[in-house]
Amino acid sequence: MDPEALFVYGSLQFPEVLFTLIDRVPDHSPAAAHGWRVATLPGEVYPGLVPGTTTARGYLLTGLTPDEWQLLDAFENPLYDLTRLDLLDGRHGWAYVCNPTAEVGDDDWSAEHFQAQHLPAYIERCAAWRRRYDQQEQAS
Repeated sequence: MDPEALFVYGSLQFPEVLFTLIDRVPDHSPAAAHGWRVATLPGEVYPGLVPGTTTARGYLLTGLTPDEWQLLDAFENPLYDLTRLDLLDGRHGWAYVCNPTAEVGDDDWSAEHFQAQHLPAYIERCAAWRRRYDQQEQAS
């Protein structure tokens, strides 16, 4: 599979997180997908995308390299499936969507709350993950 663009709606919409994970911030533009909800996940600071009656807002990342796709696939929790979405403006994008067995919260996730309360610690967590990923890649 060679996805053309990635719709991000949660922690990956923050440039600091992208830079920590893939060493750059890809080209991106605002995007939205109707019929989806950005939901809280119990015990997590990042969200999940689930079918809903609202419009999920985020960004469409373009120009990701195959190595960057591989890294992001490894980073994403196994509760996500990569799913192609139709966006409101007629574009398409792939998104990490919660699989049907995932437990999701009743509340919508707030990017503002995440940024104010969790972003610095989350960036550190991403940096630690990236170090482990690089070590595993070098060992294989």
